[in-house]
Amino acid sequence: MVEKKEPAKGWPVIKGEFDVGDPKSCVAVATAGSHFGQWPIKAGAAISGPFHTENLGIEKIVANVISNPNIRFIIITGAEVKGHISGDALECLHKNGLKSGRIVGAKGAIPFIENLDDKAVKRFQEQVQTVYMIDVEDEPKITAAIKDCIAKDPGAFAGEPMLLEIKETKIGEEEEEAGEVVAGAVPAGGVVSGMASEIMMIQTRVRLIKQDVKGIGYLNKFAMGWYAGKMEGVMIGLILSLLLLALLFPHGVDLSTLRIK
Repeated sequence: MVEKKEPAKGWPVIKGEFDVGDPKSCVAVATAGSHFGQWPIKAGAAISGPFHTENLGIEKIVANVISNPNIRFIIITGAEVKGHISGDALECLHKNGLKSGRIVGAKGAIPFIENLDDKAVKRFQEQVQTVYMIDVEDEPKITAAIKDCIAKDPGAFAGEPMLLEIKETKIGEEEEEAGEVVAGAVPAGGVVSGMASEIMMIQTRVRLIKQDVKGIGYLNKFAMGWYAGKMEGVMIGLILSLLLLALLFPHGVDLSTLRIK
């Protein structure tokens, strides 16, 4: 039988929008923009819930994972969050870590981390394995992944529960609840300020403009293709009509008498 440990007192230590199961389970399920309710817990997960942002939302996940040594797997699943791309950011944090407070390789708008130091990130990387299933919402598939992790449970991590303090800002809370990118918003904890925040605002707006321009381009291509197809159809129909008339009236038609010659 695999060894288990007691998680930190009062676990989960950070409040959030999640469901809690057996704290001795080895699996956490992070559902990005999806809300699955209780079924991941019934399948055996220790904790399951969404995370809308690529900063504060991820910090809460890491804090609750490293404060419970029994959690050895984290399944990253559910619908990806537009703009934030939080599922990708969590996977990048585990694979690549941080550089100057930024999640290396993350594609989200503001993947800046305030409340996690290198020690906490390293503990997260060493304690858990990720199962990357982003954009999967199929209950049987996710349930099977949970069961597979439980079957491979290596037992509690060697280290003791690690506690973190997560400082939440009003902007961070509003952003997480909305689940949308706010152009120019400061990352949770205020990592970026002053000129840096202005640069972030410009970068975010440029990215959104590029997306809009690309969308308009697709619409224009569709409209041009539809019009060209319509005109081609008219011409083909006209030619076929003339050919049909020529076959029906090989000697021509006397238009003055409307009599066939």
